[in-house]
Amino acid sequence: MSRNKLWLLLAFCCSLSVLVACGGGGNEGGDAGEGDDTPAASSEGPNATAPSADVADAGSVSGTINFAGADTDTPIAMNADPVCAGLHSEPVTTQTIQAKDGKLADVFIYVKDGLQGKTFPTPTEAKTLDQQGCMYQPHVSGIQVGQPLKIKNSDATLHNIHAMPTVNAEFNQGQPFQNMEFEKKFDKPEVMVHFKCDVHPWMSSYIGVVEHPYYAVSGQDGTFKIDNLPPGNYTLEAWHETLGTATQQVTVGANQDATVTFDFQPKA
Repeated sequence: MSRNKLWLLLAFCCSLSVLVACGGGGNEGGDAGEGDDTPAASSEGPNATAPSADVADAGSVSGTINFAGADTDTPIAMNADPVCAGLHSEPVTTQTIQAKDGKLADVFIYVKDGLQGKTFPTPTEAKTLDQQGCMYQPHVSGIQVGQPLKIKNSDATLHNIHAMPTVNAEFNQGQPFQNMEFEKKFDKPEVMVHFKCDVHPWMSSYIGVVEHPYYAVSGQDGTFKIDNLPPGNYTLEAWHETLGTATQQVTVGANQDATVTFDFQPKA
């Protein structure tokens, strides 16, 4: 056999072996979903085969957080960082107790019990935790398990974000420059995850991580609303960073708005 014919034969054999290795003859024994755009079905997680929540006749829960005490927040001394001090023309308070006219803000309310055996899609849109004016914004918020959390620094000074969960992974990451940002996710439900800045000890924030979208944070007037909740019997829990928790039982009817009230007392 001539040298040229030998090289042609070798090239043909190599091409044939590459074609077979790349799966040219099919996808037998390959990974699920490989070769197309259909994601593989996951068998992981306790609700992997549970039905989705039926919201065709969904109702809602509206409520008010009452507080039989005064607003005890105190002004923050930011002089240790001139950049922080220069960002405010008036004193900024600690935001721990935000009470007005007998109503309490920044209370995290969520469905604690009654949704077992249902699944809920994980939002792909990120929630945001901003460092603005040397304060965390928002002070209290919620997020679903697996939903992205975008953490950004809007200040022209160094911040570090120290998340201190108990069941999720702890992280502590610096943002020395303005407009820096990164994303994190939480793999497990946890109420609540505390965030602080080790550079500015007055900076604090709390995020409730839940498996479903049924949560809210009370506004400055103490009110809240949880929408699109399937009919059923539920236990709601209201959480405050220093006043503790309170629970209420509520029944949500089809296409109806149930109402609840939580009453918090000052610490003795």
